[in-house]
Amino acid sequence: MTLPLDGVRVLDLSRLLPGGFCSLLLADFGADVLKVEDTGMGDYIRWSPPYYEGAHESARSALFLSLNRNKRSIRLDLKSDGGRDALLRLVRDYDVVLESFRPGVLDRLGVGYERMREENPGIVYCAISGYGQDGPKRDASGHDMNYLGLIGLLGLTGAAGGEPVQAGGQIADLGGGALMAAFGIMAALRERDGSQDRPGSGEGQMVDVSMADGALSWLAMVAATYFADGQVPRRGELPLAGALICYRPYECSDGWVSLGALEPKFWQAWCRGVGREDLIGVQFERPGSEAHKQVQAIFAARTREQWEAFARANDCCLEPVLELDEALQSELVEAREMVVELDQPGAERPVRQLGIPVKLGRTPGDHARLPGPALGEHTEEVLLAAGFSSEEVAELLSSGAAAGPAGVQQDATLRA
Repeated sequence: MTLPLDGVRVLDLSRLLPGGFCSLLLADFGADVLKVEDTGMGDYIRWSPPYYEGAHESARSALFLSLNRNKRSIRLDLKSDGGRDALLRLVRDYDVVLESFRPGVLDRLGVGYERMREENPGIVYCAISGYGQDGPKRDASGHDMNYLGLIGLLGLTGAAGGEPVQAGGQIADLGGGALMAAFGIMAALRERDGSQDRPGSGEGQMVDVSMADGALSWLAMVAATYFADGQVPRRGELPLAGALICYRPYECSDGWVSLGALEPKFWQAWCRGVGREDLIGVQFERPGSEAHKQVQAIFAARTREQWEAFARANDCCLEPVLELDEALQSELVEAREMVVELDQPGAERPVRQLGIPVKLGRTPGDHARLPGPALGEHTEEVLLAAGFSSEEVAELLSSGAAAGPAGVQQDATLRA
């Protein structure tokens, strides 16, 4: 079966999480993704524990494999004339370039967007950065928590009077960076290629993705409320983030559950189910109130399993708060095929990963077209296919402008 992005060719110069997850989405739906890595350690995440023993040293990291299935790898030294020339020759035959350097890095190397356009006017060039390609923080360093702090989301997360709470997942990296980049790339390709009713321009363009911008967009409704009434929201005071007793986690006798009874019908179902119709009128009371204390006591009197049984009998938006191992083994995750296995060459056991989150009914994605690539595994193959002669490839390799497979372990930079 043809995959929906079959024929889309992507040069991925990014490292670590945001770019890696963006190109993973594209690769799972059929795009030909080529990781362009340096002739040193390549993508830093390759060397991060834990490992799948037996696999190639540069392709055994669980973190690396989780982001890099269905991709190939080539090693080029973009500080050398030969490496830059090789990249620009590749650009001629690709649709997309994805990078996550600080703004201006590739320009200074002589292979930025404008130079690539000279080789391929149709190239869609997506740059993921912390704060965007322009603006006062263009050159600032940062990580997920910094972006969330700067755009107000971190400050709104947590209990009233308590410290800001860091999320368990990387909201800015994934939601603000990777997903926005994938959407921007697809929008730019659509404009370039056109449709049955509208011819495309045939021209590529720059896709400027700021993780801070993307994360800020997650506050669309919160910001809209502030723009309308001028009231500055505070941590623990948002209706959907701690301010209402009908919409918050509760501790039971052996764990936690989440109650999302925001609509009156769900709150009424919960109240009637526990035999406390007298609480129906206090649905929107605040934490710390007498009503809240009574609800806390009701939850504390039952086990999580009892509350799960209660939820099956009473439709009130109540679910358990699971630990990660419980979630990954749940009936829901299994039914939705959100845990998959991949055979990684040499690995002593199958690699388990998260599945494809977008389900297409007619042309679903494929998580297992290619295993995670060893560093530089496809260098010679790719260069020869791009029209380089055997002599030219040999010269690139001998000069250090390109490199083949690497097998020397580097120092780990990340841990799960």
